[in-house]
This record gives sequence, C-alpha cells and structure tokens, in this order.
Amino acid sequence: MGVVKRPSPAALLDRDGTVIRDVGYLRRVEEIELLPRAADAIGLLRRHGLKVVIVTNQSAVARGLLTEAELAAIHRELARRLADGGAPLDGLYYCPHHPTEGWGAHRRACECRKPNIGLAKRAAAELHLDLGRCYVVGDQRSDMEFAARIPARGFLLQSDAAQRAAEAGIERFSLVKDLWEAAELIVEDMERKES
Repeated sequence: MGVVKRPSPAALLDRDGTVIRDVGYLRRVEEIELLPRAADAIGLLRRHGLKVVIVTNQSAVARGLLTEAELAAIHRELARRLADGGAPLDGLYYCPHHPTEGWGAHRRACECRKPNIGLAKRAAAELHLDLGRCYVVGDQRSDMEFAARIPARGFLLQSDAAQRAAEAGIERFSLVKDLWEAAELIVEDMERKES
C-alpha cells in the first residue's frame, strides 16, 4: 500500500487589490501591475509549505467586458510574472458570473462567486488542500465572509472596505497593510501551531 499524503495547507489570495493593483475591470495584459512585495510574500508562503492559490471574482466576463479567452491570457501573464519573481502559483480559480449583471449563461447566481465557497472546494479537490488549515487574504468584505464560510483565518488589507467589514463585526480576521504583512503573520501562526 502507498503512503497517503496529508492534504496541504494553503493561502487563498484575492487577485485585484491584493496581488495586483485594482484598476477596476482589468481587460488587458498591459494593465497588470504587481503590488509591491507581492511576489516576495508568495515566495515566503511557499517556502513555509503552503500552496498558494488565487481565488477571484471576475464579473467582467458576465458584463461582456472581456471573454474567458482574454481573461485566460491575463492569468497566464500574471502567473508568468510571479514565477519569474520566484513566486509560482499552485492554482488560479475565477468566477465569471454575476447574479444580476450581464446576460447569457454568465448572468446567474452560482456557488463559485465569493463569498460562496465553490472555488475553495474545487481548489481543495484538485490541489489536495486541507481547507481547515487554509488562510484567506483579500481586500473586500466578501473575502472575509468567504474565509468565515470555509472556515479559514482571514487577513483583510486595510482600506475603506476593511473599515466597513470591521464595523460589521465579521469574526476571524486580522487587518494588515499588505500581502507581505499577511504572509509574515501566516508564517508566525503556522509556526505557533506546530510548536
């Protein structure tokens, strides 16, 4: 009999405003701008045994602002830039839907749009993740609701959205200034749990 490998912990990262600059609806590869120390943060997480996965809502597809093929090209370029910076991703999952905007098959309520956890479940199944040992980093209240539903520990980047989430009393998250600070706190939390 083979040895059964234990599922891995992971960092589930939002894309816009967390890993790359939020430009509204990103539609072109040329608009990708990695945030300062984002690649360093991903590298740190990977060196400490976490898989790193981007989980992102991309309703620009539902709204007809870009096609899934164009979005795939953006994601390939983002993954390439991160890998070139020593921070390869283990996965990148997106929801192209919106419950009320757009038309056709992409205009619908779904299980994959955060704060629903369909993308987390899919990543867990495909990448052999232990969702109970995951962390979520994002810049929106929906990211922290997503973390709470998994449940995972959430790290919310400081912004107006962070202030609103704090006022709403969402539990189980910490305010951080950027992805680098979140990565440092995640590593500290993992080390504390292992000791």
